[in-house]
Amino acid sequence: MTKMNYKIIGKYIKNLNFSIPSSKSFFLLSKNISNYKINIDIKSNQVDKNIIEIILTLSLTPIKDDFEKINSKIEFSTIVQLTDSSISKNEIEKIVLISVPTEVYAELRKIFISLFENSGFRDVKINETVDFEKLYNLNRIQ
Repeated sequence: MTKMNYKIIGKYIKNLNFSIPSSKSFFLLSKNISNYKINIDIKSNQVDKNIIEIILTLSLTPIKDDFEKINSKIEFSTIVQLTDSSISKNEIEKIVLISVPTEVYAELRKIFISLFENSGFRDVKINETVDFEKLYNLNRIQ
């Protein structure tokens, strides 16, 4: 795994979309929760010379289109300062796609689940951990 050649200097919810279009959707969701899947996405932006914004997105997306859908998506921004000026591009990639997502995922998951629980849904299951290193290696193979 990557040695610690970065430090997190800030974290915040960049964007939050959580809408249940109708009471029918609300009641159908608990029955149709198996028709949704969790998507995870990672994007990054160079903010300054040694500062990168890493955006980890969690969203619940329907597998089928034959029912009224809820809309839920959270973008969690982490601002990272690279502490090693001689860091390789490969190491930066691992920080963006493995290290930081691994470090902030539990916090993001907690917020996402809290939204559902506070809206009356107790059965939303989201993996407690995600193996970002495994995902990174799978994407490199493809």
